[in-house]
Amino acid sequence: MADDSGYLLDNQQAEAGTRFGALAALFNPSTFRHIDALGIAGGWRCWEVGAGGPSVPSWLAARVGPAGHVLATDINVSWMTAAADAGYEVRRHDVGVEPPPGGGFDLVHARLVLVHVPQRAAALAAMISALRPGGWLLVEEADPMMQPLVCPDESGPAQRLANKLKRDFRTLMAQRGVDLSYGRTLPRLLRGAGLVDVEADASFPMTGAACTLLEQATVAQIRDRLVAAGLATNEEVDRHLDNVAAGFLDLATSPMISAWGRKPA
Repeated sequence: MADDSGYLLDNQQAEAGTRFGALAALFNPSTFRHIDALGIAGGWRCWEVGAGGPSVPSWLAARVGPAGHVLATDINVSWMTAAADAGYEVRRHDVGVEPPPGGGFDLVHARLVLVHVPQRAAALAAMISALRPGGWLLVEEADPMMQPLVCPDESGPAQRLANKLKRDFRTLMAQRGVDLSYGRTLPRLLRGAGLVDVEADASFPMTGAACTLLEQATVAQIRDRLVAAGLATNEEVDRHLDNVAAGFLDLATSPMISAWGRKPA
C-alpha cells in the first residue's frame, strides 16, 4: 500500500486488526476459491502483496507446503510479526515505488491494495514482471461506485444516516487519490498488460456479523477525519454507531472485483 500518511485506514491503529479479521471473514472464502481454481499446488512460489494480516499468507503456506515458498509484503508488517514462524517470509516493501522483491513467482496476489496506491500502474506492472512464464496474477479490488450504499435498503432515518456517512467517506477517499471505480477496470488492465486467459467476477457480502465489525472499525478509524473536514459531526457518528450496535441496519460492502490472468509461457 501507499505510505500510511496518505492512507485513511492507517494500519498502525488498533482498529486495523478488527478490520483485517472482518475482511478475512468476508472475502477469504472467495479469494481461496479463486486460488484453488488456478491450480495452486505443493512447491509453488507465491507473493502476497499488501498482506496486512496473516490469514492469506498462512493459507498459502499450507497449500504450497515445505517445498514451496510464500513471501508476504506490506509497508507495515506489524500485524504479521507474530506469525513469522507460520511457514512464510515477511518483508517490508512498498509495491508502488520499490522493485519487485524477487521473481519467478507462480502466483502473485493482491487484495484491496492497488486502489490505495498512487502509483498503481507501476505497482501492477511490477507484480506482472515478478511472474514466471505461465504464472498467475490474481488482483481483487473494491468498486465503491458500482454499489455506493452501505445500506442498499434505505428504509428509514438510520439507513439514510449510514449512507450519508458512506458518501462522506468516499469524499475523503477521493481527496486522497483513491480511484473509486478501479475494480471494474481490472480485466481490461490485465489484458492490456499482456496477460492471457483473463476472467473476473464479483463478491458482494450483505448483512452479518463480519459486515457489522467492518463498519464499526472503519467508522472508528475515520471519525476524526470526517469531523475535522466538516463532513460529519460527532453526534452523527455516535448515532450511527449506536444504530449499528443495536442491529438496526442491513450493512453491505462495496463489490469486490476479482480478476485473474496468466503470463504467457
